[in-house]
Amino acid sequence: MRVLAALSGGVDSAVAAARAVEAGHDVVGVHLALSRNRDQFRTGSRGCCSIEDAGDARRAADVLGIPFYVWDLSERFEETVIADFLAEYEAGRTPNPCVRCNQHIKFAALMDKAVALGFDAVCTGHYARIVSGGDGRLELHRSADDAKDQSYVLAVMGAERLERSMFPLGDVATKADVRAEAAARGLSVSAKPDSYDICFVADGDTQGFLRSRLGSRPGPIVDSAGEVLGEHDGAYAYTVGQRKGLALGVPAADGRPRYVLEVRSRTNTLVVGPAEELDVTGLRGSDAVWFGAPGQDWFDCAVQVRAHGTQVDAQVRALTGDDERPALEARLSEPLRGLATGQSVVAYDGTRVLSQATVARTFR
Repeated sequence: MRVLAALSGGVDSAVAAARAVEAGHDVVGVHLALSRNRDQFRTGSRGCCSIEDAGDARRAADVLGIPFYVWDLSERFEETVIADFLAEYEAGRTPNPCVRCNQHIKFAALMDKAVALGFDAVCTGHYARIVSGGDGRLELHRSADDAKDQSYVLAVMGAERLERSMFPLGDVATKADVRAEAAARGLSVSAKPDSYDICFVADGDTQGFLRSRLGSRPGPIVDSAGEVLGEHDGAYAYTVGQRKGLALGVPAADGRPRYVLEVRSRTNTLVVGPAEELDVTGLRGSDAVWFGAPGQDWFDCAVQVRAHGTQVDAQVRALTGDDERPALEARLSEPLRGLATGQSVVAYDGTRVLSQATVARTFR
């Protein structure tokens, strides 16, 4: 097959591309330039997509003996991922930019361009498995390494794009094995630190990034009864469940800590309260993606609402939202604490991904 290997400049994508070459595929490497500031270097192990990463990707392609190109998708990234990130926070929700990047960039813009150029599949270094089900359809499953599993952020891609995807690292037992394989193959990125945090917020200061784009917007912090307890510099910079950074001038009567319960974007107000008021027992998700026909009845499964969060047993059903788009509803077997709208919810049957949606409402 003709395979386009996405080379981020990290060790995972380099080893994934090496495995594709070793499997006999006709492989071409491509690095996605997503930052408009091409002089930006990563800070320690934070960030990605810098000019340094492009150089590391090129060197990996040279070692593998494959053609290499850089595609500038910075404008598309700014207009979709970053714009969505800002709009969601401004609306009082908590987005996951990695989910949006996979949706709009890696498995939309990249894959569409690859198909147009005659490639059969796109290969990435994501930790997930593609399994052929009993009915012959491909299924998305968790990776063998639970600690590195990325099926949660990949679920948004849907079944159709799964047909043209390759995840060669899905069966790897540990990240240490990937690094050892990279060293054995002579890849200089074998000891390169993992990137973390949000790639376009390389210093890790999400609140600072939001304020630089959205400006200062002072407003009140209140309790559930409406009593003013303090002031914030912009409700958009906070998320449900947050405790750090709350400047409360009035201490709680019981002396217990208080957390953000609600972000009211229309009035620029933060509502705070005790931890137990964060417990959520159900949710509704919008823009649902289903891997197979779900039917209309409730079914037992497990749901996950954070990239590395613990899954919770639940009952889920498919439904049509008020906007006539696919949606899902979940009833949780035990409360989840601090779940915010805007987060991604993924339903699993064992290791198999069943569905993904964006949390639109929560129920307590």
